[in-house]
Order: sequence, then structure tokens, then C-alpha cells
Amino acid sequence: MLTVNAYAATSATEPLAPTTIQRRDIGPRDVLIEIAYAGICHSDIHTVRGDWGPVQYPLTVGHEIVGTVTEVGAEVTSHQVGDRVGVGCMVNSCRECANCRAGEEQYCLGGNTLTYGSVDRDGTITQGGYSTHVVVVEDFVLKVPEAIPFQAAAPLLCAGITTYSPLAHWNAGPGKKVAVVGLGGLGHMAVKIAHAMGAEVTVLSQSLKKQEDGLRLGADHYYATSDAATFEQLANTFDLIINTVSAELDLDAYLSLLALDGTMVNVGAPAQALPLHVFALFGNRRSFAGSSIGSIRETQEMLDFCAEHDIAPEIELISADQINDAYERVLASDVRYRFVIDTATLA
Repeated sequence: MLTVNAYAATSATEPLAPTTIQRRDIGPRDVLIEIAYAGICHSDIHTVRGDWGPVQYPLTVGHEIVGTVTEVGAEVTSHQVGDRVGVGCMVNSCRECANCRAGEEQYCLGGNTLTYGSVDRDGTITQGGYSTHVVVVEDFVLKVPEAIPFQAAAPLLCAGITTYSPLAHWNAGPGKKVAVVGLGGLGHMAVKIAHAMGAEVTVLSQSLKKQEDGLRLGADHYYATSDAATFEQLANTFDLIINTVSAELDLDAYLSLLALDGTMVNVGAPAQALPLHVFALFGNRRSFAGSSIGSIRETQEMLDFCAEHDIAPEIELISADQINDAYERVLASDVRYRFVIDTATLA
């Protein structure tokens, strides 16, 4: 076993604190990664504070991970020492169910192994990227193109793929009108990616305070949803709406913005249930859908797409001792647009 430095939550109410965690011995198909940077996702906060259910503490979170391969198992063929690599929200799956066989491991019917808080193959609880090293089976390790700035690459492993996947699946591109609800960690990536795909992009945000940013990031239009006139003006407009916020919304109002055969896709994950009246779907043959992350294949596709189109998240680099302050700032929407931990500060 390898003992490494980390930050961990010890309860739902206590601040995260420095600690050490154990990483398994490297198996024949495992890759040892020295983590360089780890993004802070809102999911990390939801998890450690128990918003989504019981947690086995202590827990080290973090599923936006980039680093360098320092050792590989004897049977590893896809990675070698010195490679720039990434790890996202999952580190294994059953490999046997219909969804896994179809290359959609994120929808593993047996339940994939999440990067943190899951029961690993050895019976231990997986620990995430707020740490100096991680051991991952090679099939769930991504290649990070040289064209992507390393410290900005980490959020692509969650925020990037979580927005790329529905945009690709619902065919965002030239001639399509795409709305992005919320301009935060997920939303700003959705804007950049949809713009690069060639879609006409509109940001729907509570206020206009980020309008200048939204237009700079690639939005063609920007509207405040606190203005009731917005919903009248934009009725029956969009082919696709990506909802990135983890908060209560009037879904009926947003569904009214969809054009014929339009789809609203939820990628934000609020702790509470969202009410929906089915009659909101009847007009224009509208659809309401959800989307998880993406498969390993699609995540690599996203990384290559971002490298090709010069796309990287907007980040604020922090040291490990700033993690708890960063959590409070995320909850206050005081980040533009993703915190990234320099894990060298954990040493």
C-alpha cells in the first residue's frame, strides 16, 4: 500500500482537513498517477455535506484530476511513464452489462465505481483527487493533449464532459439554437463547447451581471431570467436547453422556451425534487431529459475536441489550505469559473 497526503472530510459539518490516505498496490493493469491539479466540483460539496445521502467518513473527494504517470503495471499498454493523463468521475465499471458492452460505462447497470465514495473492487471506499497520488486501472485513464494548459485541464474531466455529452448527443451545431441555464462551472463550459460546435448560443441567467463574460466566452445572446419578459420574448425558441444549475427552477416556464421537438436536458443535480407538470411537454412535442457524465470514449473525444478548438476552463488556482474557503465561495457563486487545487501544496 502507498500512503499519500490528502485533504478529507471527517463529517458533514466539519471543515476538510489534511490527512493521509492509502492507495492500493499497483496491479498488472493499473497506473500510478502523481496528481498535479484537482478541480473543485459542486458535487464534491454536495457529497461531503451529505446532501445526496449517507457518506462513509473520512472521505477524500475530487473527480477532476490531471497528473503524470509515474509507474505502470506489467500488462499496461495504453499509458507509459511520463504521460500527461486525467481521471474523471469513474474509475471502473462492471464491463459486462449491456450498457458497458455498448461503450456507455457511465450508465453501467451494475453501478460504476465512482472516483470517490464507491466500494472499490478490493472492498475499500474509493478516495478522490484532493491528494498527491492515485492508482487507477488503465482503461479509465484519459490522455490529456499537450495543447490544453495542464492546470486548466482538470475541470474538463467533469464540467467539460458533463456538458459536451448532451451537446453531442442532441446534435448541437450549425442551425441549432442552444440555451444554457446558468453561467457557472458547468455553464461556462457549455457555452464554450456549444459555440465551438457552431450552434447559436444563448445564456439564461438570473441577472445580467455576467453578461460581458458570457458574450466573451462565446454566447450570442444573454438574458436575465428574473425578468418575466424574457420568457415571453423567447417562447418556442430553442432546439436544446442545457440546465446546469443545482437549484430549484420553474421547469414549466423553461420548457415553454422549447421549439418544436426541442429538448431540455438537466445536468445540474439539486438535492430536492423538481416539480414538473406533464402538460408543459405537450406543446411543441417537447422532451425533458437527464444526462450523466460521458463514457471513457466520449471523454477522450471531448478532450481532443477541446485541444483542437483551443477550449479550456476559466480557473482560479488555489493551495490546499484554501479548500474550505473555496467551498464557501462556490456556494456563494463567487468563482469565475472553477477552482483548481495545486496538489503540490499537499506535500
